[in-house]
Amino acid sequence: MLRKKTNGTAERGPLSAALRDMSAGAIDRRSFLKRSGVAAGGIAAFSGLSSGMVRKAEAADSSNVDVKIHKSVCTHCSVGCTVLAEVQDGVWIGQEPGFDSPFNLGSHCAKGASVREHAHGERRLKYPTKLVNGKWQKISWEQAIEEVGDKLLEIREKSGPDSVYWLGSAKHSNEQAYLVRKFAAFWGTNNVDHQARICHSTTVAGVANTWGYGAMTNSYNDIHNSRAIFVIGGNPAEAHPVSLLHLLKCKEQNNAPLIVCDPRFTRTAAHATEYVRMRPGTDVALVWGLLWHIFDNGWEDKEFIRQRVWGMDEIRTEVSRWTPEETERVTGVPGSQLKRVARTLANNRPGTVIWCMGGTQHTNGNNNTRAYCILQLALGNMGRAGGGTNIFRGHDNVQGATDLGVLADTLPGYYGLTNGSWAHWARVWDVPVQYFHDRFAKTGEKDKDGKDVSMINAVGIPVSRWFDGVLEARENIEQPDNVKGMVFWGHAPNSQTRLPDMKKAMEKLDIMVVIDPYPTVSAILSDRTDGVYLLPAATQFETYGSVTASNRSLQWREKVVEPLFESKPDHEIVHLLAKKFGFADEMFKHIEVNGDEPLIEDVTREFNRGMWTIGYTGQSPERLKAHMANQYTFDRTTLRANGGPCDGDFYGLPWPSWGTAEMNHPGTANLYDTSMPVAEGGLCFRARFGVERDGDNLLAEGSWPTGSEIEDGYPEFTMAMLIKMGWDKDLTPYERRMIEWVAGMHDAEPKAEEVGETSQTGDLPSDYDKKVGGVNWKTDLSGGIQRVAIKHGCAPFGNAKARAVVWTFPDPVPLHREPLYTNRRDLLDKYATYDDKTFWRVPTLYKSIQEKDYSGDFPIILTSGRLVEYEGGGDETRSNPWLAELQQDMFCEINPYDAHNHGIQDGDMVWVHGPEGGKVKVMAMLTERVGKGVAFMPFHFGGWYEGKDLRSKYPSGADPYVLGESSNTAQTYGYDSVTQMQETKATLCRIERA
Repeated sequence: MLRKKTNGTAERGPLSAALRDMSAGAIDRRSFLKRSGVAAGGIAAFSGLSSGMVRKAEAADSSNVDVKIHKSVCTHCSVGCTVLAEVQDGVWIGQEPGFDSPFNLGSHCAKGASVREHAHGERRLKYPTKLVNGKWQKISWEQAIEEVGDKLLEIREKSGPDSVYWLGSAKHSNEQAYLVRKFAAFWGTNNVDHQARICHSTTVAGVANTWGYGAMTNSYNDIHNSRAIFVIGGNPAEAHPVSLLHLLKCKEQNNAPLIVCDPRFTRTAAHATEYVRMRPGTDVALVWGLLWHIFDNGWEDKEFIRQRVWGMDEIRTEVSRWTPEETERVTGVPGSQLKRVARTLANNRPGTVIWCMGGTQHTNGNNNTRAYCILQLALGNMGRAGGGTNIFRGHDNVQGATDLGVLADTLPGYYGLTNGSWAHWARVWDVPVQYFHDRFAKTGEKDKDGKDVSMINAVGIPVSRWFDGVLEARENIEQPDNVKGMVFWGHAPNSQTRLPDMKKAMEKLDIMVVIDPYPTVSAILSDRTDGVYLLPAATQFETYGSVTASNRSLQWREKVVEPLFESKPDHEIVHLLAKKFGFADEMFKHIEVNGDEPLIEDVTREFNRGMWTIGYTGQSPERLKAHMANQYTFDRTTLRANGGPCDGDFYGLPWPSWGTAEMNHPGTANLYDTSMPVAEGGLCFRARFGVERDGDNLLAEGSWPTGSEIEDGYPEFTMAMLIKMGWDKDLTPYERRMIEWVAGMHDAEPKAEEVGETSQTGDLPSDYDKKVGGVNWKTDLSGGIQRVAIKHGCAPFGNAKARAVVWTFPDPVPLHREPLYTNRRDLLDKYATYDDKTFWRVPTLYKSIQEKDYSGDFPIILTSGRLVEYEGGGDETRSNPWLAELQQDMFCEINPYDAHNHGIQDGDMVWVHGPEGGKVKVMAMLTERVGKGVAFMPFHFGGWYEGKDLRSKYPSGADPYVLGESSNTAQTYGYDSVTQMQETKATLCRIERA
């Protein structure tokens, strides 16, 4: 573990020490491997190093082959750092950070600085392999596709399409993610999901249901404008290290207070002006405690609330109960400290609120995220430079994969699963919508016309519960049969809770397929002896396409090198499987396929054609490539280009980039900012929830984007609204004809070159307005409705109030509810959890768990989080020798008081037991970072299971350098009441010396 061990000189790491001894002839190779912590076969990675770790300087040889520079984007967190890859003769020989990138400005963290090894890594899967009688056997791609395809078709025939689960990835490019979701639609299932379910699904649900879009509102760069920074449940210093530079710049240049609320004194907290230690799982109580002081002192922005917020009075009623005394009783935070923090936020506006998984991974995670939003609404910090909610996403494309619909409850662009949404995408894909209805299983019920009801509109099983889809009794799940086939397409299973249950499910599956550059824990967790296939996917450096950073900016990756070994890019694998299943021709009818590889630019243009809801329509491949080529022209704070070929654009065209690419919308850097015209990146809150509720107006009052011709609130734009305003005359003939086609007035989709100067001859039908009126800004494939609305200064999605009360959620006003496994039994009379219920197709327990008292045997609160050295499930980063050197031990942080009471010393091996029976054997790290009664473990490790080293189960040469227990083996049940987000931040454990 990285920690200071002496007060004298720094000690060498085990690798450098081993190299030193080896150069002195004092150690053999076997001893070197043992001492360095590097697995057999890993020595090749260090073979180019001299004993002194420094090469002799040599003059450059002018006869060398030219070195080409390719721009890519780091494949770890969501900051979106540019990587300059140096390639010679097709070999990636070196890298530099992108100094022109407005995101990283020449900086890399440890992970980013070593991404070359991710592509060239010796521990990668090198060829397709399958498990036969407990041994890994090399096979060809042809054999793999045939055998996997035949087995999945067999499951489909016997049990239906929902019995195969397609688990996508936040590691896919936008184009690959889009194809995975489209593929699931053609297969005929909504059992498709990805990592966002277990990192920010509660953010998306909570934020989208507050003001319209469920994403980061501002940007890392916009934090430069903040006057205060409030971080809760986030640790940027380790999870998104380069982002911390933006926070520190703000802190220094603006003298901005940095307030960090966290149960653990993190590396981010070490930079804080004020650190607030809270009890895990009490975020709502903490925020309501802050608002108690804000309301009590009249510090709220009353005019902002009047114009742009609905439901704040109900929030006031709930907040009034959270007196300083009650807040301290629940959170452990003194009332005097919260008053000081509240005053600081009130006196330093605009301030930004930042959160990550510390706030989302709870059974009431949606309540947490909505409470953070309401805090910003009360302070009037929304829609302002320096304000907003800066939600730091984890994986490099978890934002994009979410936007592209790799989710169990939506199609690309958050269109949902209604018949209207399917009809829209069927038009985009040029496939009859009935085709998809026929591909899906039937519910067994009849509609009003006596026809069988399809599963096409039913949300799928979320990834957090896929193994319950395997293990639950068939009659308890809301689909025709259990999950019997699992495809892990870029997913680390050790990032999920309840690993003992997952292990059982893996062993019960008929087939398990892992598509990944590395084998992941999926390869070794179960005790299967057959029926597992490992298919080597190429890394993102061996392909190209777009990726969306946390701030909603799209960036274009160039291909650095050709796919190494026998790996294939994910979009080619999609095509191979679609061809095997017989729907490739339909699925790729408007996408050029070269051999078996779809043309990425065609995929981009196809989702540009359909994703009007969130404005993924203006970011053509050409515009994105131009942005990457001209990064130096973009301002480092505003992200707007100052001159050059991209003049006026915001970097990466952060969505929404309205209309078509030809409309040239610059993107929207700060959501909901009414201080600039919509055409220049301004916006208001979205009219997503109707125009009236219980007689109250839900539209904005006396607030509108600069330049709007409607100087008040208004609903979303439809063709009927354009006709009523007389603005339909601004439509081009092609736009009008396209709207008519969407409305069903024409049989064939119009082509722009065929429409001519007029779209109608003679008089319009008497019912014309009625026929076309329902086409809206989300379904008009021409983009005309959006273009005309913006021409008149209006936001296509309307102008409404944010809603502080979400009447469709279990808790319309966010409430504090105790975690399922709580040791505060005294609070359950007021703050108990929900009743058990079935949703997302599976039974979900709440009250039946919480009513049992586990706190006597499991007295310590257990939480988890990230390290700077590793990322996600850790398979890639623990397979990187440079990162593996930095962090070789899986550990548990324990407060010295608790450790000493159990006779545990620093560095001892301990057992951490969870109340559901899972246990892990890890190293004890005694530290005051965690308070008394709290323990912390990182979640990046795998390869051990309940004290047993599983290295021998990996395919030869594909085992990570560093193995360790997965913290989630000891983590427990618990799921958000809206999204099925797992609860990892507030369970219980018992710690014993091993």
